[in-house]
Amino acid sequence: MFSNTQPRQNTGDFLKKLFLGKNILSRLILINTVIFLLVNIVGLFALLFNLSAASFISPLAKLLALPADLSLLASKPWTIFTYMFLQEGFFHLLFNMVMLYFGGLIFQEYLNQQKLLWTYIFGGLFGGIFFVISFNVFPAFNALSYISIAMGASASVLAIIIAISTYVPDYSVHLLFVGRLKLKYLAIAFILIDLLSIRADNPGGHIAHLGGALWGFLYAYSLKRNNDVYKILYGFKLPKFTWSKKEKRFDTPRADSGRPLSDDEYNYKRSASQEEIDLILDKISKSGYGSLSKKEKELLFKTSNKS
Repeated sequence: MFSNTQPRQNTGDFLKKLFLGKNILSRLILINTVIFLLVNIVGLFALLFNLSAASFISPLAKLLALPADLSLLASKPWTIFTYMFLQEGFFHLLFNMVMLYFGGLIFQEYLNQQKLLWTYIFGGLFGGIFFVISFNVFPAFNALSYISIAMGASASVLAIIIAISTYVPDYSVHLLFVGRLKLKYLAIAFILIDLLSIRADNPGGHIAHLGGALWGFLYAYSLKRNNDVYKILYGFKLPKFTWSKKEKRFDTPRADSGRPLSDDEYNYKRSASQEEIDLILDKISKSGYGSLSKKEKELLFKTSNKS
């Protein structure tokens, strides 16, 4: 849908990098794709063996989708998280992943992978909360709350797009059939489309999109004022395992003395390192890569090799 200039590569290499890359963007796309396949495979078996009541919704999708009804939500609280990775229709998946890919690429030009991950998650959470509250507060939706569910990455994706549009509003992208357009105008268009579409056949989806958009705006607004609300989360990271032919070994972070780091020490070092990287990225966005010192370039290079 939109693009910035990227070097050409063959389709095989592109798909391999897209789905098997070690970066957060590739992993988000892979998770969404795998869940899509699982949901539809389970749905196919349920249909063939009459394991589910007549429905176009896979039994697994029902388990992962976010219900608007509060009593149903209380019995499936995990759905406030799982719904944001759930796409049942192929074109639903395709559109969301294309938007996530291009929006994520621009996001990572100015911000880092951890910010991308947390914007995806919190954008989805905000979208889900907006959806549930709206269907239980507004009289127009009360009668629909029992049968209404939300699924899809759209709120998360829109959070990413609105966040980067707020952070660098004058960044230009090339739109098919439209030409070059600044992100701020694209963001306004997305929001207006969702606002005007609430009266259509999918009000819950558009309300969730607006919740994600609100989070993206609030996060970027605070970030431009040097207030990163994700900072407390940067210390949390899944442990890394290294594998050898003889054995599998868990790499434990160690202090200079050789003893293992405590959780507090590790989280402090991780947070301090992240702050340095954020300052370097801010410097690049303002003055360009050439403004970095030799030490800053080395730190950025080492960090990128760890990702």
